[in-house]
Amino acid sequence: MPDSNAQYRGRFAPSPTGPLHLGSLIAAVASYLDARSCGGTWLVRMDDLDPPREEPGAAQCILLSLQGHGLHWDESVMWQSERAPAYTAALEELATRDHLFCCDCTRAMLGPGGSCRGRCRPRQSAVNSPCSTRVSVPDNCQIHFTDQLQGPQHISLGEQFPDFVVKRKDRLDAYQLAVVVDDAEQAITHVVRGSDLLDSTPRQIFLQQLLGYRSPKYCHLPVITNSQGQKLSKQHHAPALDDKLAPANLRGALKFLQQTAPPLPLTTVQQILSFAIGHWSPRRIPATLAIPESSLVS
Repeated sequence: MPDSNAQYRGRFAPSPTGPLHLGSLIAAVASYLDARSCGGTWLVRMDDLDPPREEPGAAQCILLSLQGHGLHWDESVMWQSERAPAYTAALEELATRDHLFCCDCTRAMLGPGGSCRGRCRPRQSAVNSPCSTRVSVPDNCQIHFTDQLQGPQHISLGEQFPDFVVKRKDRLDAYQLAVVVDDAEQAITHVVRGSDLLDSTPRQIFLQQLLGYRSPKYCHLPVITNSQGQKLSKQHHAPALDDKLAPANLRGALKFLQQTAPPLPLTTVQQILSFAIGHWSPRRIPATLAIPESSLVS
């Protein structure tokens, strides 16, 4: 594991459920520029934890698209599909400290926030398979952190998420645990990502505390939404980026982030990114959760 006191280390962690689209490019560009403007390290980690949702060839397509947009990463790509032993070790540590329990609740049985609400923990010897593994959150657990864009965050985790899944019923490792373990392994110091993951952050900070990991600094960007107000995503049929239009795509991402527009004579991705690094200003990004795609229309 790299030295946890090292300089800025950021990362971009796409899911290979389809090709790169504008929404994911915006997150990648912001993460990349924030790292590079600090002289830091920028990593790519493939969030390939969910084979049923993956699109064949999508991972390589994403990596090629990032390279086509001049977003070159440092160090080797980490593949979460190869990280099962590390997740198992973390689960064993949590279990040893009596933080985990098995849950066979159906979706219809779950309470607000998808919680078990105390049904399964008292009846562990009677829990049937298939079952998920959940982490218990104390009733009085409060998580406080300051998001670098969205400001101070105060979450009553014990009320909102009194337990959450760390191992799924299908025995796949859950996102919340994998992200925490991998951020620690890669000594990530800064996480720049979309606001759709803001409610994941207190759960991840809670796991970091249980496992004795340092928490990164977080910056949650506004997500781009379509005409129906939905987050631009593969699920909502966001069109794939045309890598042949990479300079224009980068300009669109910078416009969404309300950064200084690169002069028109700058036509290559290298020229545009070099200018963007030198003029990167997170303060210019609107401190809101979502911005409509129509805002990019001149």
